[in-house]
Amino acid sequence: MTNAPGRSSLNRERRARELAALPGEVVDVLVVGLGATGAGAALDAASRGLSVAAIDAHDLAFGTSRWSSKLIHGGLRYLASGQVDVAYESAVERGTLLTRTAPHLVAAQPFVLPLTPLVPRTHALVSRAGLHAGDALRRAAGTPRSALPRSRRLSAVETLRAAPALRRLGLRGGLLSWDGRLADDARLVTAIARTAAAHGARILTRCRAVALAGDGALVRDEETGREFTVRARAVVNAAGVWAGGLVDGVRLRPSRGTHLVVRPEALPGRAGMQIPVPGEFGRFLLVLPQEDGRVYVGLTDEPADGPIPDVPEPSPGEIGFLLDVLGAALEVPVRPADVVGAFAGLRPLLDTGAGGGTADLSRRHAVLTSRDGVVTVVGGKLTTYRRMAQDAVDAAAAARGLAAGPCRTARIPLVGAAPPDRLARLDAPQRLVRRYGAEAPLLAALGADDPAMLEPVVPGLPVLGAELAWAVRHEGALDAGDVLDRRTRIGLVAADRAAALPAAEALTRASTG
Repeated sequence: MTNAPGRSSLNRERRARELAALPGEVVDVLVVGLGATGAGAALDAASRGLSVAAIDAHDLAFGTSRWSSKLIHGGLRYLASGQVDVAYESAVERGTLLTRTAPHLVAAQPFVLPLTPLVPRTHALVSRAGLHAGDALRRAAGTPRSALPRSRRLSAVETLRAAPALRRLGLRGGLLSWDGRLADDARLVTAIARTAAAHGARILTRCRAVALAGDGALVRDEETGREFTVRARAVVNAAGVWAGGLVDGVRLRPSRGTHLVVRPEALPGRAGMQIPVPGEFGRFLLVLPQEDGRVYVGLTDEPADGPIPDVPEPSPGEIGFLLDVLGAALEVPVRPADVVGAFAGLRPLLDTGAGGGTADLSRRHAVLTSRDGVVTVVGGKLTTYRRMAQDAVDAAAAARGLAAGPCRTARIPLVGAAPPDRLARLDAPQRLVRRYGAEAPLLAALGADDPAMLEPVVPGLPVLGAELAWAVRHEGALDAGDVLDRRTRIGLVAADRAAALPAAEALTRASTG
């Protein structure tokens, strides 16, 4: 029998209770930002025995952490560019997520690199060598083949079986490799935040840091407009692309990565694809099948100059670029009518002053301490969120003399995690198991009193009514946007969002009553 969520539950009532108590206390660590890194820092600090408050102006995973490719990378790209330390760190963190902390959310994803006339034989040899290096990196990181199979060469027939949309003329075969894939990046952030809450962290969304200092922050409750001071012994700024607006001296060069959301009929097949970008050796367009039937195609790497928007918008040029590269590799090009959505995310890359494009900037993360003691963590990537959080908390504890225990997060399973054999035995729909892990039977049980809970919210989509209810009761969703755009991702397709909006609004209205 699966236990009830208990201390990990996030909801409106808990938020109100913890928010009311906060102004009269001094916490050990105040974390600003509740993307993957901020939620990770809250978990890291709380699991070391420190008192923690973590705030976000919007919602869990509101920023970059919900706009990724949903991949947990092993670092092969960084190995190719000589960043061996970054590659190894990525491979280690991938293995940790796959095998210990989030095996319910992260799985092995096959990718096919088609050997077309656009891929010269010399480039194919180099790519094959790179995949061998990736296999070696996996072994060095201690990730077993049972979790992540080794790469191999495919015949033309095998390549088309795995990726039937590919152009047949001139196809010499393909290269099969494996990487980690998330069921959903925003679900990972939710699991991290709830795990932090279970360790005593206060997870407070709709709380904006108006001003930040080494001993706390002026905070505004965006629900009521009330402002108050949060006092803290240490402050971690994990606000991502907005970090530079909170602390002087943090210079960022955000990079925009755009994805298309495509109908599955236009790109059939369960395997992902790596389509070489013509004229740019080592750069690939990714085709990423999703469990909900959609397919993501991405991604770009363009400088994002000017003010930072709350929600970045893909440019027409980026959408056209993705369709052009993809169409060159397919038997039947994807039509604009097959594109049902698009999204863009901003990478918080540190400006080193080296010049060049954002694609040339290092994906290493950086931990910076301001004159008044605010610790800012920027750069990096979703895969290495845990290590970024560890380094930030280490720096904060050292700078402020906190009595923190050693980091434990590499061994702490996130909410819902369980060994694969146990997950396979759960009495719940497999889709729920892949998104909620050991909590899936609890969602299924919501249908005992109300069978409609186990029906799709939108015809043609697998999202169930129970998932919307669970988001409000246990995952901190305060409004329909939280439910549709981050807990379930229905909102990636505007028509689906409109169809599901009444149900989401009814649930969130009920939670305020």
